[in-house]
Amino acid sequence: MTIFAVFLLAIALSMDAFAVAVVSGCALQKPKVCHYVRLSAAFGFFQFAMPVIGWWLGVSVREYMEAWDHWIAFVLLGWIGGKMALSGLRALRNRESCACPSVDPTAGRNLVVLGVATSIDALAVGLSLAILGTPIWADAAIIGIVCAVITACGVYLGKTLANLCALNGWAELAGGLTLLAIACNILREHQVF
Repeated sequence: MTIFAVFLLAIALSMDAFAVAVVSGCALQKPKVCHYVRLSAAFGFFQFAMPVIGWWLGVSVREYMEAWDHWIAFVLLGWIGGKMALSGLRALRNRESCACPSVDPTAGRNLVVLGVATSIDALAVGLSLAILGTPIWADAAIIGIVCAVITACGVYLGKTLANLCALNGWAELAGGLTLLAIACNILREHQVF
């Protein structure tokens, strides 16, 4: 696989991470450097690690993974999205002005769950690369680095949108609903409905 093809693959794999980063930047309103670093590093790491894991798993579990990957991503994104939406509704109900979200998407379990959920596709790519007999380390590194950069851009875009719209609790609600929509779209893409 050429470097150009790997780069395009990395961009495609980073789109879920970008969407979640925009939502996170919007919900956080004024993300700090630590938010950029944590989200970019986590998403970049998982986008690097998942193809490597998939490559090592190889063909033996491919059929099993394909049958369940969309459900795993749906549950993970739905869980975080639901928490964010409920937090946004609480903020709106309590009329909190300029409140920071009670759910920090860049901390703890939320960060790990989002990192895994946005990189499930990369696991399947690793399986595919194993079938093609492609060496994994350089490709996985490119995928991880590209994802980290795209994630930082997404957080910045989300921050800009939040500042332009002064969204408060609406940003967190919209972010949660967006994650729920992404989760449902994953099921639609796998023809569940």
